[in-house]
Amino acid sequence: MTVKHLSTPFTLKKLELKNRIVMAPMCQYSVDAKDGVPNEWHYVHYVSRAIGGAGLIIMEMTDVDPDGRITNQDLGLWSDEQVPAFKRIIDAVHHHGAKIGIQIAHAGRKAEDADQPVGPSAISAGPRYKTPKPLTTDEIKVIVNQFKEAARRAVEAGVDTIEIHGAHGYLVHQFQSPGMNVREDEYGHNFAKFGVEVIQAVKSEMPSDMPLIMRISAIEYMDNGYDLSHSIALSKQYQEAGVDVFHVSTGGEGPVGKRQPGNYPGYQVPFARAIKEALQVPVIAVGMLDDPKLAEATIASEDADLVAVARGMLHDPYWAIHAIQAVKGEVTPPVQYGRAY
Repeated sequence: MTVKHLSTPFTLKKLELKNRIVMAPMCQYSVDAKDGVPNEWHYVHYVSRAIGGAGLIIMEMTDVDPDGRITNQDLGLWSDEQVPAFKRIIDAVHHHGAKIGIQIAHAGRKAEDADQPVGPSAISAGPRYKTPKPLTTDEIKVIVNQFKEAARRAVEAGVDTIEIHGAHGYLVHQFQSPGMNVREDEYGHNFAKFGVEVIQAVKSEMPSDMPLIMRISAIEYMDNGYDLSHSIALSKQYQEAGVDVFHVSTGGEGPVGKRQPGNYPGYQVPFARAIKEALQVPVIAVGMLDDPKLAEATIASEDADLVAVARGMLHDPYWAIHAIQAVKGEVTPPVQYGRAY
């Protein structure tokens, strides 16, 4: 019998997934107030994807500081008071057979609602953004500790993994980019230094058998943006610092220049394979992988170990079940829905 790869289990350290399908983190901009606490929308949103068959759910960008959010409608994990609402969602996701992690982040210069956004340097993200205030060394240390405390709270809430957001033009990405970081101190001379410190801080709060994921933009699209060789060099330092899995995306740093992002299914998969081969590390591929046969081929050809689906899961909460059925010809749905299959 031919193996169908999308439905095969995946294990890394203590993380055991029933299949290779990941729900990618996607901001919902749905916090009721400015408290950063997930509400009923988030509960239904994530638990329905667990019922829908996803192996791993990564909760949306959850920020380590109130002024580190893209908007004031984003989730946060800067206070112990926020933990119970996350735990309620996480416990329910586990009850329905999926594993779940949280993507922790700081938006840096892309914090749209902050009175004064911050970043490595005083370079804005574009015409509609404010100019960030360059962080002092002491302020950098504070943010690193905020990542550490957010990781502690995530572990307390019961997550199976944590993802650090080092992509799409947010703060970690800003420090690792020569186009956004023109500092003349140690954080400018070593573009990986801030990311490494964040990784080490987060790892210090994680159980040793819990894998750490990092999302990275493999290339930039702004003029004179960095290329794959730069991101591979960064990723090697991040791997040495403790990253176990790379979630490989591209771009998001600012206005697009001459190099245009792809707009076709699987356009980012070659970047995932490149990082996988260079570092011999598990990777998650993401980006227009909504076609079940393409998702299956990505795993079968060993381009990636896991596939993350974003908009496809917004369109269909049961994408995972439907994809496995389309590829394998059979699926095990929740018993309550069995009559439909």
